[in-house]
Amino acid sequence: MASFLLKRFIAMIATILTITTLTFILMKVIPGSPFNEERNTNETVQRNLESYYHLDEPLYVQYVIYLKSIVTFDFGPSIKKPSESVNDLLARGFPVSLELGLISILIAVISGILLGVMAALRHNGLIDYIAMTIAVFGISIPNFIFATLLIQQLAVNLKLFPTAMWTSPMHMVLPTIALAVGPMAIIARLTRSSMIEVLSQDYIRTAKAKGLSPFKIVFKHALRNALLPVVTILGTLVASILTGSFVIEKIFAIPGMGKYFVESINNRDYPVIMGTTVFYSIILITLLFIVDVAYRLLDPRIQLHQKGGKA
Repeated sequence: MASFLLKRFIAMIATILTITTLTFILMKVIPGSPFNEERNTNETVQRNLESYYHLDEPLYVQYVIYLKSIVTFDFGPSIKKPSESVNDLLARGFPVSLELGLISILIAVISGILLGVMAALRHNGLIDYIAMTIAVFGISIPNFIFATLLIQQLAVNLKLFPTAMWTSPMHMVLPTIALAVGPMAIIARLTRSSMIEVLSQDYIRTAKAKGLSPFKIVFKHALRNALLPVVTILGTLVASILTGSFVIEKIFAIPGMGKYFVESINNRDYPVIMGTTVFYSIILITLLFIVDVAYRLLDPRIQLHQKGGKA
C-alpha cells in the first residue's frame, strides 16, 4: 500500500507540473498582451502594468514566479480586477461550482445505476428499451444544447422554473439536470451491461438456489461486482462534470468559477486562467487517485501493486 501511494503521489505531482507547464506555454505563445485592448492606456502606463505583473521579465523568470505561486497557493491579483486576488475569486466562485457539481454527480450516479439495474433485470423487455432510449438520448445530445431545450420548454413556455441565477432550489433544477444527463446515460449503459454479465454467473445461480430474496441477490451480491466498471470511469465522469459545468454556468448565469474562467479567457487574465487551471487540476487528479483506491476496496482481489512480477 505504501509503495502504491508513493508512486501515485509522484505521478500526481508530475501530471500537475505537466498541465501547469503546458498552460503557461499556451498563454505565452498567443500573440498580444492583456493590456492591448485598453484604449485609454498609454505606453508608459502599459509598461508599468506589465512590470507590476512581471510580464516584462524573461520567460524563465515568469515561469519561476508562476511555479512559486503554485507552491504557495497564492496566485496574486487578477489583471482585469486588480482589487481582487485570484484566491478571492476561487473562494467566491468555487463553492457554487462545487454545489452544482455535487448535486449533478449525485443525480447522475443514483439515476444511472437505477436505470441500469432495471434495464438488466428486464433484459430485452419494455423497461430495458425505455431505459436505453433515455441513455442514448442523454449521450447523443450535448449538455449545452439540452440546457437550451430545458430553458425553452420548462422555463419559457411552461414557466415552471426560473431561467437563471443560483438563489433557490428552483434555480438549481434545470442546470443540474442539464449537467447530469450525459454522465447518467453512460452510467446506466455500463451498469446494465455489467449487471447482465454478473447475473449469469454461477454464484448468482447458487444464491438463487439457496432461496435468497431477489433484493439480496441483486443489491448485496450482484450490484457490488457490477459497479466495478462504473467506479473505473467515475473519476473521469466527475472531471467532466466539474469542468463541463463552466458552459452550463455561463448559460444559466450561475455565479460560479465558470463565469470567471470564461471572462479570464476573453480578457487574457493570466493569473485567473493559470490559477483556475492549477486548482482544478489538483482536485481532479486527487479524485482519480481516490477512485483507484475505491476500486481496490470494492474488489479485494485487485492488487494495488505487484509483488515478484505477479499482480
